[in-house]
Amino acid sequence: MLLCLADLEFDYINPYDSSARINMVVLPEYITQAVLCCFYLLTKHWILALFFLPYLFHNVRLYRQGRHLVDVTEIFNLLTWEKKQRLVKLFYLVFTLFLSVFWMIYTSLD
Repeated sequence: MLLCLADLEFDYINPYDSSARINMVVLPEYITQAVLCCFYLLTKHWILALFFLPYLFHNVRLYRQGRHLVDVTEIFNLLTWEKKQRLVKLFYLVFTLFLSVFWMIYTSLD
């Protein structure tokens, strides 16, 4: 998604294609993240679930407000905001990935 926004910024792709590509992966991203958070809750990994709850809350809030999809007509006005938001999400997911891998290694050594 971040690459589509960067391509749009440098005018390598038109707004319709960019928003279609981004909107195609938004709901699977939300569903995957919610399933992973529920998985952590069911397996009683409370610390990892607590790390995923703010991200899940943010996704649910965006979905309920109807701001989860990128609008073709407003994409240039919100381009910097969307890039910052997607970059923060990417860093958050990388952080939780490393935390999950660390937790897995830590529990396997016990």
